[in-house]
Amino acid sequence: MQINAINLADRVAVVTGGAQGIGQVVGRRFLDSGAKLVVWEVVADRLAKAVEEFAAVAGAERVHGEVVDIADEAGVAAAVRNTAARFGRIDILVNNAALVGPNATLADYPSDAWKSVIDVDVNGTFYCCKHVTPVMLAQDYGRIVNIASIAGKEGNPNAAAYSSAKAAVIAMTKSLGKELAKSNIAVNCVTPAVARTPGAMEQAPEHIEYMLAKIPRGRFLELDEAAAMIAWLASEENSFTTGAVFDLSGGRATY
Repeated sequence: MQINAINLADRVAVVTGGAQGIGQVVGRRFLDSGAKLVVWEVVADRLAKAVEEFAAVAGAERVHGEVVDIADEAGVAAAVRNTAARFGRIDILVNNAALVGPNATLADYPSDAWKSVIDVDVNGTFYCCKHVTPVMLAQDYGRIVNIASIAGKEGNPNAAAYSSAKAAVIAMTKSLGKELAKSNIAVNCVTPAVARTPGAMEQAPEHIEYMLAKIPRGRFLELDEAAAMIAWLASEENSFTTGAVFDLSGGRATY
């Protein structure tokens, strides 16, 4: 696939859940585009491995990692302070970290699993936006890209928690985009269809088949395809569009 150049030279980018899946590929694309990369990840061993791999390619001075549970607001606030102290600014935030949760009907959905999905996917995204936004306002520049899902638009059966959470992320994006529209900060989200990510592939095989069958292109989303769109949304070139939803659904989206 032809890779177009995106200029992120000297931009400081935070990617939550950046040690695997879409987040890891986005991080690599950001580094290739000249950015400095900060990975926020809840699993320490996974973070250390990812940072080592990123640093081997881009140099240790351009890569930093923070162990962060985004469902813990105090932890998020500390990570923002540490990141700003390390690099002096935060130009880009990609809210990628998420829990998919089990596959079950709403009536049978475990309440503790529901709370966990909402805590990470909704509250975690809120905490990250809440604490990074003041940094971006102070420097009058920022790009926030929230990773939602086509499930947030259409609602997948047997995935009520994830669908509800991603619908909330879409609405949050629209609200924050409008609030920051007078500044040089753009807030947008993407709604991917199913891709071969660790979380997606842990779901029941029949649920994966259901999601795949819904995609008119007849295949999984490739991670590089997601990274390409996210990289442009995170760039200075995206100077007008905000509060918008960009589909990565292979034709599944109907609105």
